[in-house]
Amino acid sequence: MPTAGPLRVGLTGGIACGKSTVAAILADCGAAVVDADAVAHEVIEPGGPAFDEVVARFGREALDADGRIDRARLGGIVFADAAARRELEAIVHPHVLRESRRRLDERARGLGARVAVLEAALLVETGAWREFDRLVVVACSRRAQIERIVGRDGLDQAEAQQRIDAQAPLARKTALADHVIRTDGPIERTRRRAREVYEELLAEAGSADAGPGGLA
Repeated sequence: MPTAGPLRVGLTGGIACGKSTVAAILADCGAAVVDADAVAHEVIEPGGPAFDEVVARFGREALDADGRIDRARLGGIVFADAAARRELEAIVHPHVLRESRRRLDERARGLGARVAVLEAALLVETGAWREFDRLVVVACSRRAQIERIVGRDGLDQAEAQQRIDAQAPLARKTALADHVIRTDGPIERTRRRAREVYEELLAEAGSADAGPGGLA
C-alpha cells in the first residue's frame, strides 16, 4: 500500500560535506525539497519569530550596522561556547522545524511529489531525524571538510575543525542513515549516487513498509 502522503526524507550530514549539492540533484529528479538553513536565516531576520529572543539573549553586539543579526559574529560567539550554542539552538530550532514542516507539505502538494526532502544540518543533534520516514546522510572525509570550509568560508584550519566538532560525529550520522551518499570523488559520481538513492526512495514511497509520514 502506498503512503497517504509523500515519503518524508531527512537529508543531513557533516558541515561542508555537500548537502546542498545533493539536495539540488534530488530536486532535479523530482523530489520536493526545502532547505532548513534558508528558513533559519528568515526566522532571525527583523520581524521574524526568533529575532527578539536571539537579541534578548546575545545582546545588540550580535547585530550589524543595519540592525540585522550578524550571522558571522553570532557564529563566532556560539562556536566558541557550547552552552551558548545550545541556547541559540533552543531558541531557533523550534521555529525552523515548524516552518519547514509547513513549507515541505505545501511544496510536496504543489508538485505532486512522492518524495519530500528536508535538508537540515542538525537533524541528528536535535533528534528531529526521528520524525522522518527515511534518513539520508551526505558524507566525506574530514580532510575534505576542512579544505572546503577554509576555501568557502575563509576560516583557518583551527576554526574549521571547531565547526566540525560542534556537530555530532559523522560516523554517528552514517550509522543512523538509511542511505549514505559520499562526495569525496568527482561530482559525476555524486550525481550518479544521488540519482540511485532517489530511485530507491521513490520505490520505498510506494512500498508497504514506508510508514505513515513523520511531519504531521
